[in-house]
Amino acid sequence: MLEEAYLQLARTILEHGTYKDDRTGTGTYSIFGYQMRFDLSQGFPLLTTKKVPFGLIKSELLWFLHGDTNIRFLLQHRNHIWDEWAFKNWVNSPDYVGPTMTNFEHRRLTDPDFASVYQQTKQRFDEQILNDDAFAAKFGNLGDVYGAQWRHWQTRNGQTIDQIANVIDMIKTTPNSRRLIVSAWNPEDVPSMALPPCHTLFQFYVADGKLSCQLYQRSGDVFLGVPFNIASYALLTHLIAKECGLAVGEFVHTLGDAHLYQNHLTQIKTQLQRPVRPAPQLQLSGAHASIFDYQMKDIQLVGYDPAPAIKAPVAI
Repeated sequence: MLEEAYLQLARTILEHGTYKDDRTGTGTYSIFGYQMRFDLSQGFPLLTTKKVPFGLIKSELLWFLHGDTNIRFLLQHRNHIWDEWAFKNWVNSPDYVGPTMTNFEHRRLTDPDFASVYQQTKQRFDEQILNDDAFAAKFGNLGDVYGAQWRHWQTRNGQTIDQIANVIDMIKTTPNSRRLIVSAWNPEDVPSMALPPCHTLFQFYVADGKLSCQLYQRSGDVFLGVPFNIASYALLTHLIAKECGLAVGEFVHTLGDAHLYQNHLTQIKTQLQRPVRPAPQLQLSGAHASIFDYQMKDIQLVGYDPAPAIKAPVAI
């Protein structure tokens, strides 16, 4: 079963993970160097042991593919997974006027009185991003994150490289190349990014009329983030395969530091007790000549019947 590869990763960390302090102050149990393989011909690898919101995965991937780095597009599609970094920049800026937001990430989870204040302030922020062009330009941009590196890699002579367009062209014209690579890790830009790329590099491989993809991910939040990453790169592989006239092969997921946050242990243990359900199927509609033309409505899942979602705090 497709999902078993992910569940075995979680079991391995619970059994063999090393406790480590981390940047967020939460603490993790982690292992280093782990690989999962998913045969995409067997179904779409979206977890069924808990509900994973596919709409968020679609809108985030389309955001990346557009080369966008401003959260306005995400908010227009009710996607809030990148909000906190932009929100933090605003409340820590001289432009912010309102209740103090010092250490808001921790306070909103531990102080019931603060939680409502935070929610009201966050709602005000979201509304300004959506409705105020100048505010969105100033506080909605996250720096040169994935979309910029994928579609507008800056060169030393002031030009840009569209890595996604280039790799698609190479798959079509030189499918046996060993250079079918896209990198999001740009050392020059890392200091200016809201979050340095966790999924740093991916490579495509064509054999027997099938397109496979391998991702190297330097850091993986196994409970919250990794399920999104698996589905996102599986979707990307499907989209590129369709444009190139290929079937899908494997998605190979290689992780550097694979970790469970200390405050996710109860949740992952609950998930591991649940039975795996049949994997859904991906359905792509529309006669699009390019992956850049896809819209949300063109990407649907058939037969997705997961167990209920399991909530957990995001470490920022």
